[in-house]
Amino acid sequence: MTKTFIIAEAGVNHNGRLDLALKLCDAARAAGADAVKFQTWVTEKIIVPDTQKADYQKANSGAGESQFQMLKALELGYDQFAQIKAYCDSIGITFLSTGDNPEDVDFLLGLGMPLVKIGSGDITNIPLLRHIGACGKPVILSTGMADMAMVRKAYQTLQDAGAKEITVLHCTTNYPCPPQEVNLKAMLTMQAELGCPVGYSDHTLGTEVPVAAVALGATVIEKHLTLDHKMDGPDHAASMEPGDFKEMCRQIRAIEVALGSGVKEPNASEKAISGVVLKRIVAARDIAAGEVLSAQNLALKRAPEGLSVDHWDEVCGKKAPRDYHKDQAIEL
Repeated sequence: MTKTFIIAEAGVNHNGRLDLALKLCDAARAAGADAVKFQTWVTEKIIVPDTQKADYQKANSGAGESQFQMLKALELGYDQFAQIKAYCDSIGITFLSTGDNPEDVDFLLGLGMPLVKIGSGDITNIPLLRHIGACGKPVILSTGMADMAMVRKAYQTLQDAGAKEITVLHCTTNYPCPPQEVNLKAMLTMQAELGCPVGYSDHTLGTEVPVAAVALGATVIEKHLTLDHKMDGPDHAASMEPGDFKEMCRQIRAIEVALGSGVKEPNASEKAISGVVLKRIVAARDIAAGEVLSAQNLALKRAPEGLSVDHWDEVCGKKAPRDYHKDQAIEL
């Protein structure tokens, strides 16, 4: 059984507060996530001051401020991330954060982060991809807003720079994402074309789509987590609260077990049942020794003993070795 790596995307749902960030770590662990992931940036290095918010950000956090102002208010510093990493270690959950610049990535890896997660917004960021590829760590690449050519170029850039383990996540960058925009089969297209592990970064409401992704072969599921989806902030409304996140994890683990080994064979329960369910060859009437066995004097019924029906062709045409009473098991 392959275990899906479940990432609770805390993102910016801490609202720029360390105490909320730590509570998100607790919630992620309690819900059953394998990792909790944040986002690390220095606002002045990633956006110009007059950049406006995306429409979903305006809808969820107001239109009165610029995207620069919003991000500055949500920014956590390196010292705070060091505290979050130490706290994750103490409670037993993997700490992850997406770094927006090479120096952010280097800082996070210096904390002992085991892999690098690249957000969809940097799938065309060739310098950053090259830097990450050269780090020698496993990489998880989100592919929102990208077509297959863009994904292929990003994947090849990482490989050429030295990345050995790359998992590609299908993603639709819309918050929340309606079902008709999910296009989950694109995950399988990337798996076939790139020959790499794939997963799904989910922005839908509910648990159906990420669970379906696991059934299709996703090895990683990423889902936004919030303490309360009614909180002020750009991502809370499209995020999952702890109770629902826990239910999603339960469903994913159940699907993993249900997927099984892939070998088509009866399990122990079926073997026990088959003895009284699968039909056997019995006498349809009294049969005298020496009589030719055929469809005229044989019946196929559930019975405690006798030859299985799959011996039918071997039995028909042979002479009865002895007398049989009606419903008696045929044995040759």
